[in-house]
Amino acid sequence: MQDSTLKQSDTENLNLNVTIAGVKWKNPITTASGTFSAKESSAFYDLSKLGAVTTKGVSNVPWTGNPTPRIAETYGGMLNAVGLQNPGVESFITEEIPYIRQYETNLIANVAGHTLEEYCHTVKRLEDTDVDMLEINISCPNVKEGGIGFGTNAKMAAEVTKKVRGITKKPVIIKLTPNVTNISEIAKAVEAEGADAISLINTLLGMRIDVRRAKTVLANRTGGLSGPAIKPIAIRMVYEVRKVVSIPIIGLGGIMNGEDVAEFLMAGANAVAIGTAALIRPTAPIEILEELKNYMREMGYHSIKEIQNAFCD
Repeated sequence: MQDSTLKQSDTENLNLNVTIAGVKWKNPITTASGTFSAKESSAFYDLSKLGAVTTKGVSNVPWTGNPTPRIAETYGGMLNAVGLQNPGVESFITEEIPYIRQYETNLIANVAGHTLEEYCHTVKRLEDTDVDMLEINISCPNVKEGGIGFGTNAKMAAEVTKKVRGITKKPVIIKLTPNVTNISEIAKAVEAEGADAISLINTLLGMRIDVRRAKTVLANRTGGLSGPAIKPIAIRMVYEVRKVVSIPIIGLGGIMNGEDVAEFLMAGANAVAIGTAALIRPTAPIEILEELKNYMREMGYHSIKEIQNAFCD
């Protein structure tokens, strides 16, 4: 139990630093891929305040994404089937990277692909760029080929990891899907093939029907469920994966406030990503960071490590 009577002057010496796969972050907060636009977000807050920013998935060539409507609200969250629309890696290199580099934060590029060759092509193009880390998305439920297809099979997840690991010196984060029966098996497989960190969870496959029109609310029929509704599942999976891997874990799934961050840290995460909350409130990532600081002051924690160690299993 921490000393909740800690003096205010002492609590200002908060150490929020974390190290993920050898890369130092000033705090454990990053953005979740697919929910972050550097130019749009920087209109609301200083990106330099975050430990890292994780970009929307980038592919070897531009992707148009899925037909509309792509997003729908649901109880405790939202469904999306955007389909990883993006302008392609060449535009990412010339437009996105220089813009983000104006800010003093780490840059994580999320890489998408339909095939193993597409993942490799994009990773090779990013190798000589100013990207700090790569997040390999083998978990998107909204593309017909690739994406989740790699993430639901331990052998295929391992193969992607091995190929990517072999062609880049940058830290490799593998983003896992919750749409599996045994996520620990997948996590162990990617760690064995050289993953430097794991992020989990991506969205859960869901569906809604508009009963007035007798049609699905999404043109894609199914989509990825995110938001507070999936947080207990994400916490459980971070907890399970923490038991079987030694590499850092970036936890995400329904984080809406500072205490949600603490819950992920206690479950075994080393850092967290903010997604749906930022779509509701663009300033959510830095608001949640301030809430985390307030939680630490209230509870008497001086560091992220102390929060992690406080969990009594």
